[in-house]
Amino acid sequence: MRGTRGRSHAAVPAIGIALAAAGALALPLALETRIKRPAQPLAEAWKDVSVKPRGTTLLGISFRTPQVEAFGLEGPAILQRLLAYPFQLIRLGAYWSRIESQAGEFNTRELDWQIEAAERASKQIILAVGAVKTFGYPEFFVPRHRLEQPLREGSLVRPAANAGLLSGATQFITRIVTRYRDHGSIVGWQLEHEAVDPLGVEHTWRLGNQFVEMELEALRIADPSRPVMMNGFLPTSSPVRLLQWWRTRDQGDSLAVAARLADIVGIDYYPRHALTSLGPRTVYLAGADLPWQAALRARLFESIRSRGKRLMVCEGQAEPWETTTTPPNPERKAMYSCPPEQLVRNYNAAIDWSHPDHPICAYLFWGAEYWMLRDKSGDPSYLKAFARVLDKA
Repeated sequence: MRGTRGRSHAAVPAIGIALAAAGALALPLALETRIKRPAQPLAEAWKDVSVKPRGTTLLGISFRTPQVEAFGLEGPAILQRLLAYPFQLIRLGAYWSRIESQAGEFNTRELDWQIEAAERASKQIILAVGAVKTFGYPEFFVPRHRLEQPLREGSLVRPAANAGLLSGATQFITRIVTRYRDHGSIVGWQLEHEAVDPLGVEHTWRLGNQFVEMELEALRIADPSRPVMMNGFLPTSSPVRLLQWWRTRDQGDSLAVAARLADIVGIDYYPRHALTSLGPRTVYLAGADLPWQAALRARLFESIRSRGKRLMVCEGQAEPWETTTTPPNPERKAMYSCPPEQLVRNYNAAIDWSHPDHPICAYLFWGAEYWMLRDKSGDPSYLKAFARVLDKA
């Protein structure tokens, strides 16, 4: 269930509206929804929101080369500007189809300059090695020559039935990890992206647990020394929670798999996102602060920590999630799903999840490329809100 984090989420209205019509979620849905005009007057409320101290939590961003291109921005210049901010950690992605665009090719120049730039700026790096899924739309980055035929909708991608894909994926992971494992700046690897969840609404196939386990084995053989992070989407409303459970009920969702397999469990946190349009207004899901969602979240985090796993927010919403795949960029307005002040509030909410004995090890703001687009369009408020968090935290 993804939207302008670089994905599509039309499946959410499909089940949300159906369940509401049936009355199954009438009360929770009523409390968890907002009906608003999507473009709101741009304000300076971000200046007045208090910033909670981060303690030992590392702060950082993700950098999506596909999103930079979608916005028509120039990658190296954008990354250099972002790296000038005093955060500690950056997540970079090894996109299989970009590195191996044709058979026999292994071109890492794009990733090389990103890692070199991050190292010059003294940043720590989490490198997402894929292989099948990597953060950033469309998430699916398998080269065409590695897939004889499209993955069957509604299926689990299992090793036996997809031996060629698994072989290619493990070879790619091994080559990427082997190439970069001597870089001291790399402090962890990310395996897959929301590994066993469906790929948004574009596709209903899912990676099977065994497929991911065999990828993980290849990664750990290539580098047994660094921690592996796996991530999953954190539901913040009842319709999304029920949909996620229904679609992954046979083998568990990505958070459950991450809690079992990974060293670090990454949370994708989007507390306010669009559901569907109603004429000039939009229906938003925004239930993260309600008591039942907070209780479910607390139980999940306690379960993860009880396994001895570290917890981080690898995607903290800091850009809009509207009804379109690409975040809107309205002149002198901000989208309701995430105005600049929401960037600060989402960070504050996550910091509150820290336990004295088990703090959140890192918080990565999601949307840095969008901030640069806004700045180019005359609105520096997202960048200023980010800078204020870094300064005050």
